[in-house]
Amino acid sequence: MPGSYVSDDPTSEPGSFATVDEDTVALGVGLSNPQLLAGSRQMLDLVDKLHNTGVNVDIDLPQIAVIGSQSAGKSSLIESISGITLPRASGTCTRCPTECRLSRKNAKWQCQVFLRFIIDPISGQPLGQARIVPFGTIIYNKSEVEDRIRRAQQAILNPNRAVQDFLKNNLEDEISDTQLSFSKNCVSIQISGPDVADLSFCDLPGLIATSSDTKGADDVKLIASLAESYIKKESCIILLTVTCETDFENQPAHGLAKIWDPQGQRTIGVLTKPDRIPAGDEAHWLHFIRNERQPLKNNWFCVKQPSTNELKANMAWAHARQAENNFFLSTAPWSDLDSIYQKYLRTENLVVRLSVILSDLISKRIPEIEGELQRSIQAARTALAALPPPPPTSPHSEVAALLQRFAADLQTHVEGIPNKKGLLQAIRPEHERFRASIRGTAPNFRPFERSYEGVRHIAPARFLIDEEGRQWDGEASDDEEEASEHAACRENYLDESGMDGGGGDILRNLNSRIYIDEVMEFAEGSLTRELPGHFPYSVQKAIIEEIIQQWKAPALDLCNRVYQFVSEHVKELVKKNFAHFGQGTLEHRVRVIMNKHIQEHMVGAQAKIAWLLALEAQPFSLNTHYFTDYRSKFIAHYRGQRQRYARPELSPAVEAFTNKRTGESAGLVTTASEAVKRLMSAFAELSVEVTPAQLQKILAEDTMEPALCIMADVRAYFQVAYKRFADTVPLAIDYELVRGVGMSGEVIATLYAHLGMNDATGHKICRDLAQESPQVADKRADLEKKLERLECAHSELLCLGA
Repeated sequence: MPGSYVSDDPTSEPGSFATVDEDTVALGVGLSNPQLLAGSRQMLDLVDKLHNTGVNVDIDLPQIAVIGSQSAGKSSLIESISGITLPRASGTCTRCPTECRLSRKNAKWQCQVFLRFIIDPISGQPLGQARIVPFGTIIYNKSEVEDRIRRAQQAILNPNRAVQDFLKNNLEDEISDTQLSFSKNCVSIQISGPDVADLSFCDLPGLIATSSDTKGADDVKLIASLAESYIKKESCIILLTVTCETDFENQPAHGLAKIWDPQGQRTIGVLTKPDRIPAGDEAHWLHFIRNERQPLKNNWFCVKQPSTNELKANMAWAHARQAENNFFLSTAPWSDLDSIYQKYLRTENLVVRLSVILSDLISKRIPEIEGELQRSIQAARTALAALPPPPPTSPHSEVAALLQRFAADLQTHVEGIPNKKGLLQAIRPEHERFRASIRGTAPNFRPFERSYEGVRHIAPARFLIDEEGRQWDGEASDDEEEASEHAACRENYLDESGMDGGGGDILRNLNSRIYIDEVMEFAEGSLTRELPGHFPYSVQKAIIEEIIQQWKAPALDLCNRVYQFVSEHVKELVKKNFAHFGQGTLEHRVRVIMNKHIQEHMVGAQAKIAWLLALEAQPFSLNTHYFTDYRSKFIAHYRGQRQRYARPELSPAVEAFTNKRTGESAGLVTTASEAVKRLMSAFAELSVEVTPAQLQKILAEDTMEPALCIMADVRAYFQVAYKRFADTVPLAIDYELVRGVGMSGEVIATLYAHLGMNDATGHKICRDLAQESPQVADKRADLEKKLERLECAHSELLCLGA
């Protein structure tokens, strides 16, 4: 059963022990037990060694913790078990934990006192590794132990003084008061000899029920918390001392043990001072010995220690044990108990039982402890590996290497990495958005008079659909205009140019539909000294220039968006390369320098955009083939849409001929198409090359023909210019802002200059930058100490296995 520590001997019953003869009792203290198994001492020695490594901070090691109320007789019990005298004083005697490690050896009796610090005596913070300090030399005379322990306790309770001060003579003259009332740091006593029991335990300060003053109330909490820190562990055997001279209900130690061991699986009860039971109340305490009241798995015991007068008379421990034996043999009702309950009386029976239980518990815990140690070692190594590297021995070289790695990493990312989270992958959608916004500035020409608004509708331009997709159907046909991306781009960007789309001026009406009569009116208003039927080139130029002005906002918006992506990406790369170096100062400084570096390239990119816009301000192209091709297609499209209403039979006929779909339509269209076919054949026989568009012009002379030509010129040039601009602006931004920021040589030069790497103070600057934060340094030190004690403890276990 978990938490149940009983002997595995099948011949013994719970609570039954081997008889201890009087020859054994006569040996010195009388608590040595040669009948214990040979492996018991080995188990106890192993746990003592593990405690010495300080690994009990990390691993639940088996131990015995002695708890009890103030003046419950704990100190007397400890003295009886250990054979030494503890310091005596009025009130609370024990003000810090006292570890007793007893070992039976066939050698001269000796005792050594240590101070074990688990809390930093100055800061009060937990130490990464327990610090064990020898306190004085080895003691060979038992009479010197009490004074040494008293001085050790004073050293624990006065951390503001040097430990060696407490080994001087006349200590009482120098110390009138203590700095601390209680402490979690402990005095460790290691005793060995031929008449010493094989046992280890920890005596804790006596629990205080209540206190009237604030300081006393704090002490009550501190002592209870200290006791809980021991007894809450599953491998802790609770040795609960209860004095018979005080009502059981008024002793808080049992309540505390009940909280952490409610079933009594790992608690052993000890009744003290049975000679002080008021007359007539003895039967009340016998219920505990019979395990009838507050039953415990390992039963209750009763011991009798020397009285105060006997202690003052320096009564020998052998005589004290004999006196205890005589008391239980001759004093009713203890002498009247059945033989099975007699085995729960006397200190030697308690000690034998404690030794067996502790050694059995250790044997069971060893395999578990080994597994816990291995897991803890791995966890500590993992935690250490997760920390930033320790400060370099050559900071200047390390900083230089970091800067080189960062510059190379940045250049790799601006050149492009095959990762969906890469910089170029993030920018690419912005390029598409920019192209769509520029394409959205196309003038929305209508080859009809405004008086036909809502009556005559333009159809999609098939050649543009084939070239650019359905969303760019040419002029955003009336039935799809509101739902098209074309219209969305107009709404998002063109309004920024300051044109409200209202009024009769065509240059302020580019955002809306532009009708043919408005184009004609604008052209006629631009006439100077031209011949009849001719219009100046300034008409096309004025419309084109107005369109080009609308490209500034989306171009600058693209630049800003790319700037944001580059800044965020560089920020992440700075963090990746420098976050674990020093206290973060280098990371911060590099980030500031790179921000300024990116801003400078941002200004350069904006200048390039301004230069490209200035180039486009003058309409020009050597791409004659594309311009001519587009002009022919647009003029045919506009004429066809206009004639679709003026001569309904002509346009479908020409279209049917052009698309070689003669005969697909019925009625008039078929007849007209045949006529067109015959007419085109006649021109061919005369060796006259006539296009379908020219045929439409011949067959349907239109007074708005000059406006159609202007519209076709503008739209043809727009197709050439917008594609050029939609390519050159992203290229310029990429060259200046993306690749420009990541040029390795420039980055290194910039960082070196601003960090002062090559200055006379460069080495000092790097040394300062490499300083590790106190938090990381402390954590590293704690983990290293923890790993050291874990590995040391694991080595002790391996030695046991060997």
